[in-house]
Amino acid sequence: MDNWDEVRTAYQVARMGTVSGAAEVLGVHHATVIRHIDAIEARLKVKLFQRHARGYTPTEAGEDLLRVAQATEDQFNQLVGRLKGRGDDVSGELVVTSLASLAPLVVPTLTAFQQDHPDLIVRYLTGDRLFRLEYGEAHVAIRAGAAPDQPDNVVQPFMTQEVGLYASQDYIARRGLPVGVEDFPNHAFVGADDENSRAPFSRWLRANVPAEAITFRCSNNFTVAEAVLAGAGIGFMARWEAARHPQLQEVMEPLPEWAGNLWLVTHVDLHRTNKVQTFLKFLKEQAKGWLP
Repeated sequence: MDNWDEVRTAYQVARMGTVSGAAEVLGVHHATVIRHIDAIEARLKVKLFQRHARGYTPTEAGEDLLRVAQATEDQFNQLVGRLKGRGDDVSGELVVTSLASLAPLVVPTLTAFQQDHPDLIVRYLTGDRLFRLEYGEAHVAIRAGAAPDQPDNVVQPFMTQEVGLYASQDYIARRGLPVGVEDFPNHAFVGADDENSRAPFSRWLRANVPAEAITFRCSNNFTVAEAVLAGAGIGFMARWEAARHPQLQEVMEPLPEWAGNLWLVTHVDLHRTNKVQTFLKFLKEQAKGWLP
C-alpha cells in the first residue's frame, strides 16, 4: 500500500462509524474522507464498507483492515510513548496514574516535583481502568491490590496503606457507636456498590455486616469517604485520609487484614530513563511523610 493516508482514513471511519466522526478525528473535511474511502476501495478492488443512513459499517474485508490498522496504531503509540520518555533532562511530559482517592497525596508531590523542574508538563491520570504502560499511556503508575503481573513492567513495593473504620461526630450523635462487631446489625454502614470488590476491607465488611445494614453504597473510595464525612454511616477510610478530618472517630482498632499494598509500576523501556528515575526517587522520599 503506497498511500497510508487512505489506510488511516479507512481505519477511523471503521472506528467511528461515520464520515463526519472520522473527519473530526483526522481534522479534515468530510469530502476528503469520502474521497480516500472511494480511492482505497478502487485500488484494492474490494468493498470495505456498507453505506447506510446511520453511517458506515465495515464489511468482512473492512474488519480485516481495521485489525491491521489497529495493531499498527498501537505499535506507533507505543513507540511515541517510549520516545517521549527518553533523554537526560527532566522535561517534556511526565504522565503519572493512580486511583483518584490518592490525589490528596499525589497532587502535592507532583506540584513540588514540577517546581523543581519547571520545563516539565505534568499529566495526572486517575480512574479505575489500568492505563497501558506498554503503549506509553503513562510513565509511572501507582497501583493498589495484588502485585501487578503485566509482562515487561517493572514492579516495586511502594507502601502499605493502613485502613480504619470511621464514623463522623454527626453520625455518633444520632446513632452512637457500636459496642462491638455483634452490634453492627444495629448500625448503618457505607460500602462499595460492587459486591465483588476484592479490596480486603470490602471483603471483611461483607463478611461481618448484614447486607441490609450497608445502607449507603458508592462506586469508589473517594465517594465512600465523602459519605462517611457527611454522616451517612460507618465506613472504611485510609488512615492518612481520616487524619485530615478531626470530626471523624475510629470505631474500633484497625485489623491488619484491612491494609492494602501500593505498588510502583513502570515499563521496562522507560524505567531507567533519567526522568522516571528522578521522579521515583522524589516520590519515595515524599511518601515517607504521607502516613500519620
